[in-house]
Amino acid sequence: MSNWQSPPNAGYPGQQGGYPYPPQNPGYPPPGGNFNQSYPPPGPGFVPPGGGNFGQGPLPPQPGVIPPSGMYGSSYAEDPNRDEVKGFDFNEKSIRLGFIRKVYSLLMCQLLLTFGIVSLFVLHKPTQQFGMRNPGLIWVALGVTIVTLICMACCSSVRRKAPMNFIFLFIFTGAEGFLIGVMTLRYYPQEVLLALGITAVICFSLTLFAFQTKWDFTGLHTVLFVCAIGLMIFGFLTIFWHGKTTTIIYGSLGAILFSFYLIYDTQMMMGGKHKYSISPEEYVFATLSLYLDVINIFLYILTIIGASRD
Repeated sequence: MSNWQSPPNAGYPGQQGGYPYPPQNPGYPPPGGNFNQSYPPPGPGFVPPGGGNFGQGPLPPQPGVIPPSGMYGSSYAEDPNRDEVKGFDFNEKSIRLGFIRKVYSLLMCQLLLTFGIVSLFVLHKPTQQFGMRNPGLIWVALGVTIVTLICMACCSSVRRKAPMNFIFLFIFTGAEGFLIGVMTLRYYPQEVLLALGITAVICFSLTLFAFQTKWDFTGLHTVLFVCAIGLMIFGFLTIFWHGKTTTIIYGSLGAILFSFYLIYDTQMMMGGKHKYSISPEEYVFATLSLYLDVINIFLYILTIIGASRD
């Protein structure tokens, strides 16, 4: 390996035979010079990295200027209460109370619309004649009821997004009101009003009981489901063995079962100390559950009253 020697003129400035540097701009520190004395003095308020002033020490604090706290610090003073929402207690209790108010508001609107339609079929003769002359509308209303119910029960995007959830709820309530109105054509107006009054008393009493009792009914979902299957089978058998006694027993069992369902759904909506609860986002589903409980109680009581008349 050969020894390579640099040419005699090679070297750095300041060495013998070295090439000179090209001319520099004024103020640029020449190599080997004093770095601190070659730069022009920094402007006022300029803070170099590290807090130094090119060997002259840190700058004195300026009035009205908040120094940064750390490398990526902010120049804004922090509010010690920034994580607190002032003037509003946004906790689980307040959310649940707002959820309950929303559910009962929607439920009242549903019941008013439903029984408003029913009152037309019971008290208005032209509406009664329209329902009797157009039996095909019953199947249309039944199809609309089933489709909208499945959409709201199975599709979370339908029952959670407004205004789609309110539109589906309104269509379902209107179709259900029409079906119930057609069913009431078999009964006298006083029987319908009696069933309506009994239903109101029962539902109000059970709601108060569900709010006040220490018993937790939310763990009975399996038992209630099995009882509902048994009631469906019994109702299918009454088609072949029908009679006054069988109808009264069937109506009584149905009213009792959906009374328990009303307590169960009310406590699911309440949340809190109960074992299971429904999410506050599911206000449409909770409203739908309570509405179906009330409607089923009304229909089973009306069945008992009609069977007692015969």
